[in-house]
Amino acid sequence: MHNELKKHWEDVYQNKKPNEVSWLQEIPKMSLEYIQQLNIPLSAKIIDIGGGDSYLAEHLLEKGYTNITVLDISENAINRAKQRLAAKANLIKWINTDIINFKPTTTYDLWHDRATFHFLTTPESIDKYLLIVKEAVKGKIVIGTFSNEGPTSCSGLKITQYDEPNLVEKFKSIGFRKNNCKIEEHKTPSRTLQEFIFCAFTNV
Repeated sequence: MHNELKKHWEDVYQNKKPNEVSWLQEIPKMSLEYIQQLNIPLSAKIIDIGGGDSYLAEHLLEKGYTNITVLDISENAINRAKQRLAAKANLIKWINTDIINFKPTTTYDLWHDRATFHFLTTPESIDKYLLIVKEAVKGKIVIGTFSNEGPTSCSGLKITQYDEPNLVEKFKSIGFRKNNCKIEEHKTPSRTLQEFIFCAFTNV
């Protein structure tokens, strides 16, 4: 299954231009707002899950954050981001792995995940993700998933929709309390709207 999933995402990033994928956000406004509200220091250890070709890391660099890690299952996505960032790519740590196979070697002050968690559709994979978070995060989480009013699939794959109580319960089970949650209407490059729910959490 892991190899099939990896191949799926490698193909997506090999064959589609940035403006041909629905999740494109040149300015990840909601993520940036949440991160700024959390008032973490510029030296905080930040990891962006599934952030391969996301623009978040470069916006964080511009704002002065100095300890950024990006994890993605797709090497093609990471390479695309590295090409765009040019010399600045060396300021970021890159990890090429599937999130549920991630073995953290450090702890993070901030775990950011926009649109990776919702691709986990079995209780086993969801529990595995939560256990990794519990081990890896000593601070804050910002997570964005499709809401109950959002799509039921993305990029040809089924997803798990969440509402606020469900998302809060999942992270409460591993010792994180909710700061706040918001709905975001994401406009895709093809001008359709997708409803996300974003929540921020803090270690209890």
